[in-house]
Amino acid sequence: MSDDLRSGPPAHFFYCLNLGASGEGRLERLHWLEERVAPTLEAMGFEVVRVALTGSTGRKTLQVMADRRDGSLITVGDCEEISYALSAIFDVEDPVADRYDLEVSSAGIDRPLTRPKDFLAYAGFEAKVETKMPVGGRKRFRGCLGGVTDANEIVIRVDESDVNIAMDNVRTAKLILTDELIAAATGAQSENQDS
Repeated sequence: MSDDLRSGPPAHFFYCLNLGASGEGRLERLHWLEERVAPTLEAMGFEVVRVALTGSTGRKTLQVMADRRDGSLITVGDCEEISYALSAIFDVEDPVADRYDLEVSSAGIDRPLTRPKDFLAYAGFEAKVETKMPVGGRKRFRGCLGGVTDANEIVIRVDESDVNIAMDNVRTAKLILTDELIAAATGAQSENQDS
């Protein structure tokens, strides 16, 4: 199968595990889990973009988003390889109480922004940012990213004004799918395929 046929929408692989971990400390557990899987993925040539747990009742989904460290597209085979590696770790560790599905995917074009380097890499593109605590009386912002300050604050231009938001105050941040973002993503993919 050619690489062209294997590239495309994010692939998802599901594994059902019955883990007996306590449900307390969910955020701390996800942070611990991200720190635990990051070295494994890095050794495989990938990096963790985000680890998230969704679903509050019934079956949960543990989502791991990854990027290739070389900037090329993640393939279905890559997601499968990551899934097998993580399943081996999760056979030993107890990351989530009760049953859950493991979902491994690429971050996609309109990706979540989770690290300072994401805000730097996508400076100049539109994004939505939601904060934990209000900044200037509001919690939701949409505008053009302006990078990260030396004080570890992201900068977003909203209504002709720059707003600085502390990284630790960011609840969620995500790129907005625009023609400019699509053009940049397809241009970067072409460059990676040519090299």
